[in-house]
Amino acid sequence: MAENMSPLVPFDVYERHACHVGTTQRSQDMQQFLDDMQQDGSGLHIIDIHQTDDRIRIVAQFLSNYETQRILVVSARQYGQRPARKFAQSIGAKHIVGRFIPGTLTNPRLRTYIEPEVILVTDPAADAQALSEAVKSGLPVIAICDANNSLRNVDLALPANNKGRRSLALVYWLLSREILKVRGTVSNDMEWELAEDVANWESTF
Repeated sequence: MAENMSPLVPFDVYERHACHVGTTQRSQDMQQFLDDMQQDGSGLHIIDIHQTDDRIRIVAQFLSNYETQRILVVSARQYGQRPARKFAQSIGAKHIVGRFIPGTLTNPRLRTYIEPEVILVTDPAADAQALSEAVKSGLPVIAICDANNSLRNVDLALPANNKGRRSLALVYWLLSREILKVRGTVSNDMEWELAEDVANWESTF
C-alpha cells in the first residue's frame, strides 16, 4: 500500500469479512501475498490484507482504462455469482455466472459469443474454461486469487479469499466503488455507502 494512504475500509472490516482467510494449501506463486507470520492455529494460510487493499486500487485503476461494456466478469463459484453480477450491473460490464459455455470467447458461430477486451475471473481454478479462452483470445486476465491458486496465465492478481461469501461480496463491492470513483460517477465513499450496503451483495445460497 502506498505510504500514508488510508485503507479503502478499516483493516478490521477486511478481517470481519474473512478476506484474509486462505486455504490449507499454498502455491509458490501466491507466497508473495501471504502473511505466514500470522497463524490462527487452524493451519490456514493468511493473506496479507495490506496487499489486498493495494491491489483493489490497482485493479480498479486498470479496469478504468476500458469501456465498461467491454469488461467481462466471470464466476462459476456459487458464492461469487451474486457479487459478480452486482459488480457488473453497477459499472455496466458484462457478466457470466454459473456455467461458462465453451467457445463463448473463441467461437464466433455460437449465439453466446462475445468479444470483451478484458476479463475478471473470481477463481482461476473454478473459472479455468473462461481463463483458457481469454488467453487464446489474447485478453488481459485479472483474477481474485486465494492462497492455493496458480498465477499461470493471470496478468494481474488480486489476493483475497475467493471461496467465502462475505469476502467476495466485500471485494466486488469495493472494486465497484473504486471504479465509479475513478470515473467520477461516485464523488465520495459516503455517497456509495449510503446507496449500496455490502451485505446486499452477499450470496443468499
